[in-house]
Amino acid sequence: MTKPSLPELLHAAVAAVGGTERPGQVTMAETVAEAIDDGSHVLVQAGTGTGKSLGYLVPALAHGERVVVATATLALQRQLVERDLPRTVDALHPLLRRRPEFAMLKGRSNYLCLHRLHEGMPQDEEEGLFDQFEAAAPTSKLGRDLLRMRDWADETETGDRDNLTPGVSDRAWAQVSVSSRECLGASKCAYGQECFAEMARERAKLSEVVVTNHALLAIDAIEGAPVLPQHEVLIVDEAHELVSRVTGVATGELTPGQVNRAVRRAAKLVNEKAADQLQTAAEGFERLMELALPGRLEEVPEDLGYALMALRDASRTVISALGSTRDKSVQDEDAVRKQALAAVESIHDVSERITNGSEYDVVWYERHDRFGASLRVAPMSVSGLLREKLFTDRSVILTSATLKLGGDFNGVGASLGLAPEGTRSEDAPVWKGVDVGSPFDYRKQGILYVAQHLARPGRDGTRDDMLDELTELIQAAGGRTLGLFSSMRAAQSAAEELRGRLDMPILLQGEETLGELIKAFAADTQTCLFGTLSLWQGVDVPGTSCQLVVMDKIPFPRPDDPLMSARQKAVDDAGGNGFMAVAATHAALLMAQGAGRLVRASGDRGVVAILDPRLATARYGSYLRASLPDFWYTTDRNQVRRSLAAIDATAKVTDAKAAHAKGASAEGVDARGAGAKGAAVEDAAVEDAEA
Repeated sequence: MTKPSLPELLHAAVAAVGGTERPGQVTMAETVAEAIDDGSHVLVQAGTGTGKSLGYLVPALAHGERVVVATATLALQRQLVERDLPRTVDALHPLLRRRPEFAMLKGRSNYLCLHRLHEGMPQDEEEGLFDQFEAAAPTSKLGRDLLRMRDWADETETGDRDNLTPGVSDRAWAQVSVSSRECLGASKCAYGQECFAEMARERAKLSEVVVTNHALLAIDAIEGAPVLPQHEVLIVDEAHELVSRVTGVATGELTPGQVNRAVRRAAKLVNEKAADQLQTAAEGFERLMELALPGRLEEVPEDLGYALMALRDASRTVISALGSTRDKSVQDEDAVRKQALAAVESIHDVSERITNGSEYDVVWYERHDRFGASLRVAPMSVSGLLREKLFTDRSVILTSATLKLGGDFNGVGASLGLAPEGTRSEDAPVWKGVDVGSPFDYRKQGILYVAQHLARPGRDGTRDDMLDELTELIQAAGGRTLGLFSSMRAAQSAAEELRGRLDMPILLQGEETLGELIKAFAADTQTCLFGTLSLWQGVDVPGTSCQLVVMDKIPFPRPDDPLMSARQKAVDDAGGNGFMAVAATHAALLMAQGAGRLVRASGDRGVVAILDPRLATARYGSYLRASLPDFWYTTDRNQVRRSLAAIDATAKVTDAKAAHAKGASAEGVDARGAGAKGAAVEDAAVEDAEA
């Protein structure tokens, strides 16, 4: 039998998921297959609606070697494992004559730990979090959640936290999970044979496709000890998120609470002298942190340096003592010792890292209203790490709807440690960027409006003219507005003000869970939803409920953000343009993601409104605009109001028809999906704008 062609395989897979083959998807599949075959690297920009998961899964499965797919979000991991992979494998089985296995793999703390569940969590003397399950049950939500998780442990096949419905708080989950450092190890644990995390690893070893997250990919790269099974192909989806996720994993933190917990856990296991040394060091650190002011520490102050050396040395002493003493009077001694060791090792590693000092690290204080001060350390850049660890001994495919910024892939490439496209040198991985386009006709479906007449936003203070503009736009749109704000304070202020001005529901991030807010926003077309960072990337509402996406201002990093400002300065010092390389690239990625909330289906119509005149007037404005979808562009405020009113009028007709059809049919019609933002919408609004 001849080997099936890629077009045959793609056609079968698309039919199996009930989709439609699109030119961009075909181009993507061919590009990915070529990269896998010749062991090269490629960045693929695939717009919303391209069907990019099949665009990489089909050529990867056809190749037959093990592939790791790393994603940023839980939603995409679930989609891959619960929908796309099962259907694709079934569809390709008759053609490939084999049935590839697939599995999900996450970090150990994502899985229920049977030892901790059954033996209990070693108690901190002061906290007493955890009595017997039954004793805790009647008196607290924590106790009820623990009982529910014990019942769930008898039913679940995976022990994966994300499969527990409804979910539980981080505090509750911490009672029944362990980090990799706290784990006793399968050979020493009484529950090692039944361990959910170990079973997940075994499934991954036997699978052709392993779906994981960016964080585990980062741990695999940073810690040296392999967590992921050997693989020949790495596919990074939602690749625009990779640098921030890797940075998060590579960031260390010290807080007084964390240090005090380590002291309590270790004190009962070591000699009095070692315990007192760590206690004294902890007290000195806590006194300093009470006076800490937020901001970067370009040099570690002398008093902080002494406090960190004391912590480092005391931690080292305790670690040695933990390894050489045994105390059979301590119940479940191995688990207690392992948890204490993990806590003290973490203190040692971060204090030593900051004490040693590296020109490649950034150190700063943060202060949180609720949790107090923390000391943090992060790499100035992760590009070198990614270049060395990511692009070696395997083909790497990175894909997202937003990788091409300002017209090329070099900005994102540089953040990943890649030289400009086409550069050839011994230590520079060879790569290419491919934009497979979008199935949407952005110029027909959307308008990009920049409110050029507004005053430039200042760092502080209210923007009355912006709030007036926002009010008028929402009125013209009939609600249907997603408001993306550069800070939570700005979102709260706008929601409070507009609730007094408009007779429309204004939902605000933080007042309910994100899932509930998005559901309420999608269900009522008059409703508006205001929020900050997670809304810029996490909202997928096709239909007439979202026809106006508003950004209050260009989302540059805060000038006092220690890490971003340090990165910007480093580029400047090296002779580059730090503002464009760091701040403008950051803003471009967020704006591209935010603008992508508008058009989610082929019938969608609407406006993306930027209430910041700098997008039209500043020198960097053209770079930011080139990073956005190719909407029809205007600065005419009257024109955009007419267009919004026309889109709203047509959407009302669509909504009425959908409601009527839903009432008339026993099966019903999803009013949100019917006509996705008005399949019957005429192009009049945008054509009128073009005239």
